[in-house]
Amino acid sequence: MTKSDKDKGEIIIYQPDNTSSHLEVSISEATVWLSQNQMVELFNSTKQNISFHINNIFKEGELSRNSVVRYSLTTASDGKKYKTSYYNLDVIISVGYRVKSQPYITLALH
Repeated sequence: MTKSDKDKGEIIIYQPDNTSSHLEVSISEATVWLSQNQMVELFNSTKQNISFHINNIFKEGELSRNSVVRYSLTTASDGKKYKTSYYNLDVIISVGYRVKSQPYITLALH
């Protein structure tokens, strides 16, 4: 591999044989960016759970919102434009650790 090949980077996509699910990611500024909805899909979680962890990451000072969040206008199926937050790899890893390390509790009402 030449030096110029290393500078281009490489993306490896893993997709298990038994599923057709996949996740498209945005790569810029030398990092991966995902929206909250994409993290819901990635971690097989709920939007509320992902939001809870993201808010705690910033509230606890683990990461600074200004350096790990970017905003983009997204056009929805209804034609309206919405401001969407995208989180970089540092947030994705922190959320993943929290989602996978804490027990998920389900309450059943009888």
